Amino acid sequence: MSMEIVGIALFVLLIGLSIALHELGHLIPAKIFGVRVTQYMVGFGPTIWSRTRGETQYGLKAIPVGGYIRMIGMLPPGKDGTTRSMSTGRFASMISDARQASLDEMQPGDEDRAFYRLPVWKRLIIMLGGPVMNLALAFILFGVVLVGIGTPSPSAQIAGLVACTPTSSAATVQPLPSGNCPTGSLTSPAAAAGLQSGDRLVGVGPIQTDQWDEATAWIRANPGRTADLVVVRDGTRLSLPVTIAEVERPVLDSAGEPTGATETVGFVGIRPAIDYVGQPLSSVPPVMWSLTQDSVVALISLPVRLYELVDETLIGGGERELDSPVSVVGASRLGGEIAALDDPVEGRIAIFLGLAASLNLFLFLFNLLPILPLDGGHVAAALYEGSRRTFARLTKRPDPGPVDTARLLPVAYVVAVVLIGAGAIVIFADLVKPITLG
Repeated sequence: MSMEIVGIALFVLLIGLSIALHELGHLIPAKIFGVRVTQYMVGFGPTIWSRTRGETQYGLKAIPVGGYIRMIGMLPPGKDGTTRSMSTGRFASMISDARQASLDEMQPGDEDRAFYRLPVWKRLIIMLGGPVMNLALAFILFGVVLVGIGTPSPSAQIAGLVACTPTSSAATVQPLPSGNCPTGSLTSPAAAAGLQSGDRLVGVGPIQTDQWDEATAWIRANPGRTADLVVVRDGTRLSLPVTIAEVERPVLDSAGEPTGATETVGFVGIRPAIDYVGQPLSSVPPVMWSLTQDSVVALISLPVRLYELVDETLIGGGERELDSPVSVVGASRLGGEIAALDDPVEGRIAIFLGLAASLNLFLFLFNLLPILPLDGGHVAAALYEGSRRTFARLTKRPDPGPVDTARLLPVAYVVAVVLIGAGAIVIFADLVKPITLG
């Protein structure tokens, strides 16, 4: 079995774990507060496995793109205490049927175990439990990446040489034998000086240092200069003279983006080995906050990105943008590509877990959108009910009762259809024109 298939399978399992924990975040407080939960399901579609424990059926379904728990009394009865509306029409019938289905599961003695009968603060805890579980999982995964594995940092050991200087005005740099370098490209100073992979850099020119950034900063600042590169090879200290090549490089702004200008810098042609340096736990919140800001921007621009995906990529045949929306299918394919990378194992694990952590952070934010059928819609309804009841109490008015969320079902169905349609478009794009690490 190829590493790519293994990576896809592992990422699908991570997605399944994220869904299962999300629903567990709803299930645990619901049971603590006495709500009768009839189903806990991971996935949608046909049930492939289930088992009943107590009053709850636990199961797996065929399509791992979500999950749900089913609680009795999610929708309250109408103002007159019945489930039927005096109004006619498709929407009225839809609301009545859904309200009836929500209450049909109630058995004698369940009157106080219905979800809508809970105090507002308990409903908030239940509905926020799922997104908070995704946030907690994101924190744990980012912690494993940053603290347990660490961030990549160049070491003083030379991992390899760049054989040719891409552009150079240093006439003293000697070309390789004919055919080894493209026309106009010369042997890199490192190759000409006899540096080898495995050498450990301990100094350059007038500075003695084993810090890669310090050594390369000096090299970049001294194009055209002849200097000694001091390395340790098999325990022996060697001083190898090099003439630093002059090359043109783009000038970058503070965000790391090219400004359009170029500058002449020094070039030797060495690549460092990478060490992973563990970070303190305090580094996790700033990273998550930065990614949260990026995710909020991504959520706001999602409709535009979907339009561009259809118009420019699927219809227009253009290249898939790296910031294009991606589905569970696309993320799993990326997980497979990560597993197949020719990188150090810890590097692949870090990228793999970082992708899963970012997905959970996005799920946390997405589920907080204040629209039904998302968790945020139920949270918004509970907050509105709480404020309405508080206002009635302060003004000595009768308790207005629970908010009738059943009346919002037509909107919830429209949102669900839109989300399913958008998901189908992105899945199709991930199959025919996937985002790749290349």
